[in-house]
Amino acid sequence: MNAELTQCPKTAGGRRLVCITGASGAIYGIRTIQALRESGCEVHTVASAWGERVVVEETGKPFSTWMNDFAVSQNQIYDCRDFAAPIASGSFPLDASVIVPCSMSSVGAIASGVCQNVIHRAALVCLKEARPLVIVSRESPLSLIDLRNLTTLAEAGATILPASPAFYHNPASMDDLVDFVVGKILDHLHVEHRLFKRWGSVETPSARNV
Repeated sequence: MNAELTQCPKTAGGRRLVCITGASGAIYGIRTIQALRESGCEVHTVASAWGERVVVEETGKPFSTWMNDFAVSQNQIYDCRDFAAPIASGSFPLDASVIVPCSMSSVGAIASGVCQNVIHRAALVCLKEARPLVIVSRESPLSLIDLRNLTTLAEAGATILPASPAFYHNPASMDDLVDFVVGKILDHLHVEHRLFKRWGSVETPSARNV
């Protein structure tokens, strides 16, 4: 397979929204924010209450501390209860959005058009404005209800990207497995990266400091 032919079209910089919900796999969201910041993107972000809880449980650090470490501006971090946040409006320009990790509860709410928080609203805005929306689902096994909700989102235009790391790039650590998933996310957010070795490519992954 020719790696040059499989890469998504990329744009430099731009504005991306990263949402973290209360599913296991918080490191995927944290690493996505870091990688976007390192790529020069303007990152806007929001975590649900349970998303923040999982960040602490799985990384040992509060969400706010991670954002300080990555120098994300305070006016680009939103309260998930704030429906007056800019991301709740289609007039606020975003290049693409991702929910990572995305709980099945959030999947169900978005699929049914119910806005329980500003994450759900921002996702529905992406769909109505025909902007790229990546759903990084993190659940196993999936019930028929989950599958139907994910199908609804896919039919509405979202990209369903399960947090399923590959092994063809010969990962040597947990970081390598995380970076594979984050690299796939960045592909669909149209952001250039070197987080993993592509199939048929001789390029090497970039260093990371999480």
